[in-house]
Amino acid sequence: MNEKDQSAFQYESQQLKKFAAEIDRQLISLRSVPIYRGEDLTEQALEDSRERNRKNLDIAAKEPYFGRMDFKEAGQGEAEPLYIGKAGVSEGESGKAMIIDWRAPVASLFYSFSGGEEEVYYMAPEGLIEGDIYLKRNLVIREGNLQRVVDTYEQGKENAGAADEFLLYRLGDRKDNRLRDIVSTIQAEQNDMIRASRDTVLIIQGVAGSGKTTVALHRLAFLIYEYREKMLAEQMIIFAPNAMFLDYISNVLPELGVGDIQQTTFSKWALLRLGSKIGMKKADKQHWFTPGLNRAESGNNEPGRVKGSLALMEAIEEALRNYLLKGVPQKDFEPWDGLFLKKDVIEKWYREDFGNYPAVKKRELISAKIKQWLSKELEKIWEKSVQKELKTKAGQRLRAYMKTWPELDALSVYKKLISEMSEHTILPDELLQQTLLNAKKKEVASEDLAPLIHIHLTLNGLERGERYHHIVIDEAQDFSPYQIAVLQKLSLKNSFTILGDLSQGIHSNMGIHAWEEIMPVFSKGRLAYRELEKSYRSTMEIIEFANRVLSAAYTPSVLAKPVFRSGEEVAVANTEEPLSFIMNWVSERTEAKANSLAIVCRTANAAEKYFAELQKLGLDVHLVYEGQEGYQGGVSIIPVYLTKGLEFDAVLIVDADAENYQRTASDAKLLYVGCTRALHSLTVIYSKQGSPLITS
Repeated sequence: MNEKDQSAFQYESQQLKKFAAEIDRQLISLRSVPIYRGEDLTEQALEDSRERNRKNLDIAAKEPYFGRMDFKEAGQGEAEPLYIGKAGVSEGESGKAMIIDWRAPVASLFYSFSGGEEEVYYMAPEGLIEGDIYLKRNLVIREGNLQRVVDTYEQGKENAGAADEFLLYRLGDRKDNRLRDIVSTIQAEQNDMIRASRDTVLIIQGVAGSGKTTVALHRLAFLIYEYREKMLAEQMIIFAPNAMFLDYISNVLPELGVGDIQQTTFSKWALLRLGSKIGMKKADKQHWFTPGLNRAESGNNEPGRVKGSLALMEAIEEALRNYLLKGVPQKDFEPWDGLFLKKDVIEKWYREDFGNYPAVKKRELISAKIKQWLSKELEKIWEKSVQKELKTKAGQRLRAYMKTWPELDALSVYKKLISEMSEHTILPDELLQQTLLNAKKKEVASEDLAPLIHIHLTLNGLERGERYHHIVIDEAQDFSPYQIAVLQKLSLKNSFTILGDLSQGIHSNMGIHAWEEIMPVFSKGRLAYRELEKSYRSTMEIIEFANRVLSAAYTPSVLAKPVFRSGEEVAVANTEEPLSFIMNWVSERTEAKANSLAIVCRTANAAEKYFAELQKLGLDVHLVYEGQEGYQGGVSIIPVYLTKGLEFDAVLIVDADAENYQRTASDAKLLYVGCTRALHSLTVIYSKQGSPLITS
C-alpha cells in the first residue's frame, strides 16, 4: 500500500468509527422506545416511522456503506462527500443525510459516472441537478471492519483500470449457498435497467452470468423506494423456475431491506389461485432430457408449444365468449304451478342490470334477485300453511333451476370448450383427446394451467386491489406466451421485468424460441428490450470454452463476453474411472478453499447412481433432485437441467460422452448451461468418445 492509499485508508477508518458510533447511538435510542401496539392512528404512524428507522439502522450496522462520492452541485460552495449504502441514515439531531440510500437520485451518479463524461447531472424530484464529481471511492466493509479502499476516479488524475480492478476483486469472492446482492458493483448498463420507470415492460436478454436475476431483484427494491406511495411490496410477485431457485435467491431482497414480496413458481401460484381439487400430472422431464439418438428435438407441435401459444389463447377467448352468451337457460322459471318468471326478464337482468359483472357474480346476483321476487310473490299469499308449503317448493325448484345454468368452474368450462373444438383447430386430435381424458380424472399438465387461469379470471373477474404493482418473470425463455399473457391481465400498469437467455432455453418444448413471440402481449404498453452481453460470473477461460460448446450446434442471438478475469484453463479429460477422478477432484478443490462444488450429471438417474456410489466411498455429498425446496451448498450432485440459475466455485461435468451430448441445439444449450455454472474452475470428463461439442 503506497503512502496515498495508506492515508486514504487511515482517514476512512476514522470516518467509519464515527459513523458506527452514531448508528449504535441511534439504535440504542430507538430500541429503548416500547413498540406501540394500540389503535391511535397518529401513534401508529410514528411507530411505522420508528420501525423503518430500526430496519435501516440494522442494515447499516452490518455494512454502513460501500461507496463515497464527492459531488459539488452547480452554484454551490465546495464538494460534499456523500457516503452511499444499502439504507439511508440521517444524523440524529440535525436530520441531515449521513448515508445516502443507493436508490436515491444522486446515488445514480455513483454507478453511471466513469470519469469521461463532460456533463454530470441527475434527475431529482425538484428537477435536473447539475454539478461536478471530484472523487469516486469504493470501500469494502465486513463485520464493521474496513478492508479495502479503492479510488476509481479522482478529478485531474489518471484512474485507468481502477474500477475494473475493484470489480475483479469482488467477483473473486468465494460463494456459499445463496445469491448475494450486487449493490456495490452495479455496472452502468445494469443501473439503467434497475432505474427503468415503473410503467415499463422491461425485457432483458442476458447471457449466463450477466447478473440479470440480481438486476431484477434490485429493480424491485428501487421501485419500492422510488414509488413508495404508489407501489407496495406485498403487491409485487416474483416467478421463478423452481422452489430450489427461489431458496437460492431468498437472501437478496432482505439484504436490501425489502420484505413481503411474493416469490413462487407459476404452477404453484396457478393451482393456489384455481382453488379447486385439481391434480398436477407429473411432467415427464426424463423423457425430454433423455440422451441418445432418439432424443426429441423441440418443434411447434410439442404440447407445451401448442397449448402455450397466443393462437390457443385467442381460440379460448372466442369460445368462452360464445359459451357465456348462452349463460341464461332458455326456459321460464316456475317456482310453483301456475306462477312463472319469464326467461326474457331473467335475460334482461343478466345482460343489462348485471351486464358489467363477471359470470360467477352475475349468477349470484340473479339468484338473489329471484329470491327477492319470490319473497314479494309469497307475501301475496295470506294463508301461512300454504305460504310455507310454497316457499319450500320454490326453494327446491330454484336450486334445480340454477343447476340448469352452464357450469362455471374453470376445469369444467375448459373441458367443455376444448371438447367442442373441431379437429381442424390448432389442437391436434391426439392432444385434444389426451387433455379430455386427463380432465375427466381432474388432472392437468403444466401447459393447461395458463388456459385454466384465463378461464378462471374471465368467470370470476378481479377484486379491487388484486392486481400486481410489479411482476418479475425469471428464466422467461421457459415461459409460454400464453402464461405471460395471463399474467399481463393481472398487472396494474403493465409493470414487468421479464428476463432470461434464449441460449439457456433448455425447455424449448414449452418455452419461447424468440423474444418476439411475447411482444404482441404488450402491444398497448411501453416496452423496452435490453441486452446484457458481459458475463461477470465465470473466468475468461470458462466463458470462451462455453461459447465454443454453444456455437458448435446453435447460433445464439447474443454471445457472452467475459470480463477480463483470467483463471485456470478448462480441464477436459478422458477417464475410465470416473469415481476415482471425482474423489480426487473434490479433495483438490476443497484444499483450494472452494466453498461450493457441483458434480453435474446428464440425467437424474445418473445423479442418483453417482450419489449412492460416492456415499459408499465416504464422500459428504448432497443430491439435488426435482422438487427440492432448498439448496444446501457444499458438494452437490445435480442433473444438468436443474443447474440453471445456480452458481458454484467449481464444477465437474461427468459423462460428457458423444451419446450424452450430441451435436444438436438442445444438447448444446444443456451443456452450455452446465459449463456456465462455474465461477472459478471447470472440469469436463468423459469415457471412450467425447462429445463433439467439446472436441470440435
